[in-house]
Amino acid sequence: MLKRKAYQELLNWKKERKNELCRNCILIKGQCQVGKTYIVKEFGTREYESFVNINLKKQPPLKAIFDSSSEDVIKRITAYMPNVRLIPGKTLIFIDEIDLCENALKSLKFLATDLRFDVVATGDLVAISELKEKTAELTTSDVDEFDGRIIGRVHTGEDYIKEITLYPLDFEEFLWASGFDEKSLQSLKEYMDSGELIPQGLHRKYENLFREYLVVGGMPEVVNDFTNYKDYARVTHLQEKIIDRYYGDIEEKAKGKQKKLVKKCYDSIPKQLSSELKKFKYSRVEKGQTKRKYGKSVDYLTKGGFAYPCYNIKEPGTPLRQHSKENQFKLYLNDTGLLSCMYGFSTKRDILNDTVKGHTRTAVYENGIAQCLVGSGYGIYYYKPDDNHEVEFVLEKEDDTFPIEVKTGRTVSVSLQSYIDGFKPSVAYKLTGDRNETDGVTKMLPHYAILFI
Repeated sequence: MLKRKAYQELLNWKKERKNELCRNCILIKGQCQVGKTYIVKEFGTREYESFVNINLKKQPPLKAIFDSSSEDVIKRITAYMPNVRLIPGKTLIFIDEIDLCENALKSLKFLATDLRFDVVATGDLVAISELKEKTAELTTSDVDEFDGRIIGRVHTGEDYIKEITLYPLDFEEFLWASGFDEKSLQSLKEYMDSGELIPQGLHRKYENLFREYLVVGGMPEVVNDFTNYKDYARVTHLQEKIIDRYYGDIEEKAKGKQKKLVKKCYDSIPKQLSSELKKFKYSRVEKGQTKRKYGKSVDYLTKGGFAYPCYNIKEPGTPLRQHSKENQFKLYLNDTGLLSCMYGFSTKRDILNDTVKGHTRTAVYENGIAQCLVGSGYGIYYYKPDDNHEVEFVLEKEDDTFPIEVKTGRTVSVSLQSYIDGFKPSVAYKLTGDRNETDGVTKMLPHYAILFI
């Protein structure tokens, strides 16, 4: 089993339900292929005596369970699934692909308050968003935190759904899959905290692993296969299949002419990231075109989890989203392994050998860092006040902001130094291929230290 951080969130929720500390269901949202169904099946079979799997895509007749009064859902489960065992206090009901049935989403309000049975549902990001907009009873409230991960809440007078967005594996989860335990990672963290120089051998080991992560990425199917076979050709084959599934997903769910436009936007991302100016430009998707033609397609990619937007900010004030420039943004792919795949096998080889150069190197490393940051619950922003200065990431944590620079070399760039001089952050980070060092407020850390930021 691939160890995921979201599994601990599910365990915490189960404990709260058992102690009657919460009356809610879990709704796990995410892009296809990120492991939503897998993690719930593992959770249900490992942690409960009875596991009821209602897959609304593979078993369309089961939608009838939710056709009439929501209060009767439990009774209708036994009518349509006569072989299930509903054991009070020991049963997990799993509603997979809940976005395919509006009534099923509505029923969560009543299932949440029935403390006899726990309920977890999964759904597609875009479809869930559209379904909630259609369903007048459900209104989105403020964003809250649940064990460090950003969670959106849905309620009608009371909170009865906790939403978890599941992403591809971050670097820490990749290391767990590679056989590293939390104790070994804690030992690495102690070097960062103390400022003691990381031993050269240990540094090389983790930098090699980070480059491996940039090539393999965090798609559960790919990571699981790689840990078993260590075969980069198999990795590429699986990644190409996932990209084809993405195209199929867009073809199935995007509307009308948007199908073609969304695909063109998605295909343009690797090229845009490897250009000197990484800001997303509609004219690079199609010459002479603007937001009027492609804006909705970009929205589809970001809302659907295909890509992560990173907005330029006017200044690093909190909250950062209020200082962002809506029309100035970069798009990072949701998985850097897929990005490496789209650049081709020779680029993968260069990444592994640490010989990848120029704008392609910048694109791959920045995308890897962005993927880890989003997976850790950060909203990502950058600061580019003019054509000559840019800080790759600015993050917000505990009502404070701090910059992250991702560049080669051991010296602080003019851009980062200008940011430090102008805004006086309490800490600034420079991520590089070298070992750790502190220079004033700037902590120079190796790429793999993204684990601890």
